[in-house]
Amino acid sequence: MPHVQGASLPAAGQTVAMPVLRYFAAVRAAASIGEEVVEAATLADALSSARGRHDARFSQVLEVCSFLVDEAPVGTRDHATIELTADSIVDCLPPFAGG
Repeated sequence: MPHVQGASLPAAGQTVAMPVLRYFAAVRAAASIGEEVVEAATLADALSSARGRHDARFSQVLEVCSFLVDEAPVGTRDHATIELTADSIVDCLPPFAGG
């Protein structure tokens, strides 16, 4: 069962979702878990919540990750503008060897 971690209250007009953060490769090793559930209205909230639960090494690896939200690449979009739903899945992908 994934770990549930609380986040800050949502901004006006936003609802809190319970997305799943899935960790791969180095970020998975840094987290010591493969996934966790967080309370978050946006991708920025979800990542902030995850950073608060893990150590500095995790935060460093997360800084270089690419993210997919429901299989769609986030790219350079502002994480605060990426709204999450109750069933959102966020893949956290650190750089892989050769790619």
